[in-house]
Amino acid sequence: MLYATTTPAEKRASLRRHLESDDLLQFPGAFNPLSAKLIERRGFDGVYVSGAVLSADLGFPDIGLTTLSEVAARTRQIARVTELPTLADADTGFGEPMNVARTVQELEDSGLAALHIEDQVNPKRCGHLDGKQVVDDATATQRIRAAVDARRDPNLVIIARTDIRAVDGVAATIERARRLVDAGADVVFPDALQSLDEFAAVRAAIDVPMLANMTEFGKSELFTTDQLRNVGLNVVIWPVSLLRMAMGAADRALDTLKTAGSLTSQLGQMQHRRDLYELVDYEDYNRFDESVFNFRVAD
Repeated sequence: MLYATTTPAEKRASLRRHLESDDLLQFPGAFNPLSAKLIERRGFDGVYVSGAVLSADLGFPDIGLTTLSEVAARTRQIARVTELPTLADADTGFGEPMNVARTVQELEDSGLAALHIEDQVNPKRCGHLDGKQVVDDATATQRIRAAVDARRDPNLVIIARTDIRAVDGVAATIERARRLVDAGADVVFPDALQSLDEFAAVRAAIDVPMLANMTEFGKSELFTTDQLRNVGLNVVIWPVSLLRMAMGAADRALDTLKTAGSLTSQLGQMQHRRDLYELVDYEDYNRFDESVFNFRVAD
């Protein structure tokens, strides 16, 4: 009720332990706290907070327009409602290395278990758009060193994302990944790899866990969890999938409402009121204060 009972420190320690296993951790992207609760209920390993989703939710394109305070606020809202570890997209760290350090501490205070910092130039853009630019090796590694040095909980997982594949190819990705590991990254996230062989090649070249981004309509082929597990991947995110599904359903519902004047035909596609009430724990609030919840929903 109100907040998760698992502390942020416990979530971070749990994520650390699971990263040492051979399993593939699965983190769907939550577009709000309610969807995070659904992800937990369905038995996933963690919750992802996507910068692209937050930008879209605010009505912006994913080109670096969101602020640290907006990301921290959304991360805090999501992390507080789930017992699962939360991984957040921290973009480029919102500035130079000192800004990266502040970003890490702000997001650490928001309750997350992991975050990723990327090597794009400021302002960044969506990792699956053309025309990306990346910083030089020194700047990329400085960001990761700043992030590692700034964390106060050593179990906070620092993930280094590199977008260099789209600029200089796979060989450069491997070289950049190795430098990021040397800088202290706990996990490497090479974005927009284009084949399973590319994922396998980068994974074989580094000795820390690796994350795969399975975003739809992007540069990467959509591989199954079994395929990713078989080439040694440790974490997979589906950053925008739930938002895309929800917005697709909303679009179809509005079309139906406009043409039919009613959503009666769509009732079977909706989350039932009783399921929503169960998801937000009305009964637990009732046990706390019966004046909050004093009715039942008919079947």
